[in-house]
Amino acid sequence: MLVPDEPLLLVAITAIGRALFRYRSELAPLTTACAHFVAALLLHHNHPGAWPWIGGVAAAVAIAAGLWGIPWRLGRTSERIYASTVIAAIGAWLAAGTAFGPARSPLPTMLVVSTLVLAVPWWAHRRRRARVKVDRVINAWPDVAEATGLAGSRIMSAAVDTWGWRARMALRPGQSVADAISHVPAIESALGTRPGAVRVEQDPSHAGRLTMRVLASDPHAGAIGWKSQRARSIADPIDLGVFEDATSVRVSVLRRHVLIGGTTDSGKSGVLNVFLGNLVACSDVVLWGIDLKGGMELRPWASCLDRLATTPEEAARLLADAVAILDARADASGRDNSRVWKPTSAAPALVIVIDEYAELVDTAPDAAGHAESIARRGRAVAVDLLAATQRPTQKAMGGGALRSQMSVRVCLRVRERRDVDLILDKGMLAAGWHAHTLDAPGKFYLLADGHNQPRRARAYLVTDEDVRTTVARYADQRPELDALSQAAIDSPKSRPAELPAGSDPEQALTLALAGAPEEGMTVPDLMQVTGMGRTWIYERLQALAAGGQARQVARGRWRA
Repeated sequence: MLVPDEPLLLVAITAIGRALFRYRSELAPLTTACAHFVAALLLHHNHPGAWPWIGGVAAAVAIAAGLWGIPWRLGRTSERIYASTVIAAIGAWLAAGTAFGPARSPLPTMLVVSTLVLAVPWWAHRRRRARVKVDRVINAWPDVAEATGLAGSRIMSAAVDTWGWRARMALRPGQSVADAISHVPAIESALGTRPGAVRVEQDPSHAGRLTMRVLASDPHAGAIGWKSQRARSIADPIDLGVFEDATSVRVSVLRRHVLIGGTTDSGKSGVLNVFLGNLVACSDVVLWGIDLKGGMELRPWASCLDRLATTPEEAARLLADAVAILDARADASGRDNSRVWKPTSAAPALVIVIDEYAELVDTAPDAAGHAESIARRGRAVAVDLLAATQRPTQKAMGGGALRSQMSVRVCLRVRERRDVDLILDKGMLAAGWHAHTLDAPGKFYLLADGHNQPRRARAYLVTDEDVRTTVARYADQRPELDALSQAAIDSPKSRPAELPAGSDPEQALTLALAGAPEEGMTVPDLMQVTGMGRTWIYERLQALAAGGQARQVARGRWRA
């Protein structure tokens, strides 16, 4: 702003001073050269015999900087080499300038040339440029905060990392992290970043603080190759992928049901393969699979799967057997006064992998009751579900009863914003879990114990060759079911009564209830026996119960 009658010279000096201060990092090589020229001039006139001391001190500092990064705590080898070279060059020129005078030829030419040569790495250094940008953002943050609706917030500290920079921020009293999340697009606009570059994470120790990350480039732009399995037991966490800060995504699946959701081409099969690639290496887990697309997804793993169902009938039988195992284990645990089933190689856990769960519900509705029973009661006895689906609607997930039991949820890209709440939970979209903005297969959000912040990650890429190699390595090492579980499957009590084709449904229902075991028969079993729907079964059961001809033994189980 020009004030009337203000001297133009003062205005010009002020403008030049501001420019020099703003670009002080870029001008540092020139400033250093000028300062050393003046220092050499003073030393030459006052202490011309001090040049050996100057050279010795410079050599010692150059060695310390090159070997240990002292006194700047430089961690990278390239930075230590650069610092050592600059210090040695400055020390040698300063010693010569002290002895002969800085104007003695060819010292001025050497100063100019060496300054320009050594300035190129300084100007090109990415971390220095990023640090300068961060400093300018910190200085301008009050204006940025005012423009983005976060007036009163301040940056407490900032640091440059591999992919950009991050800052710890304190919000004004009364502001919350939800306010910052809702203003992320405005922050990106004010900072001049690319869309989707800003991440906001809650500080777990303070409700009025957060961590803001600004990514100059996308760390997940390319696929991340799968190296090898880390899990050797189902109790070991599975290394699923990598977060944007290069930390591993590790999740435990023991006594946890897993839900993988995402739209077409979002990478569901890739995430499923990472889980399977780790589970087949575990010596204390038996794997069963259900793939109603003819086994297209799970058949490559068939050699490591104890059972694979590819038709609705096979799927219903498989889940019915899983319920029988669940009941047998629960009964044995009750007799032994043990609250949980501890998986070992002799008594392994059972994990049922279901590809496209919604297809199972549509084509094998009688299996839905078994799946819900497993979801409700299976965790304590180590019978777990690992289900993948494109869209876990209320209808597909049994009105939400099964989905509510899924304690590990992997949300890949979704087509509609509301699908975020369908896969994760109600209100997660507003809390910053923006899965609809994921832009590549394999990118996901993880909601599980210890992973309650909306942090983007990318799953490892498991190639067909990785699958073949893994299957060939572990196919002969897979454990078998324990004797108790196998006996539960083989028991006639676990199977519905076989009736002649074309039998009357009323008669079939009466005979099935009469021949039911003491623990009763489930509604899906009765549906399979009679060939009738769930509504008809419930109506007839209520009528028989009212007439004293049937009773409910336990939840969902009936007998005469």
